[in-house]
Amino acid sequence: MTGQNKEPTTSQNPSKDPLHGKTLKFILEFLYQKYGWNELGKMINIKCFTVNPSINSSLTFLRKTDWARSKVESLYLYALRSEKREKNDQITVT
Repeated sequence: MTGQNKEPTTSQNPSKDPLHGKTLKFILEFLYQKYGWNELGKMINIKCFTVNPSINSSLTFLRKTDWARSKVESLYLYALRSEKREKNDQITVT
């Protein structure tokens, strides 16, 4: 049987996947707070970010459109890496 060798994710063995446990709503709200609709629309050119954007309309579209959701998740991962680099740079400078 395949797939049974994997250890369950527990507090002693947390998932290393930064998307683990994150809802699409959480990711979208994070990106909106970090970039705003205008910048999001420039980074990922989809109508739900450029024409009357809202969290709810974006969630509806992204839940139905795998390629767009993938781009949003990729941007989220990029943003996390950027924040981590910024924190490391601040620690190094001080």
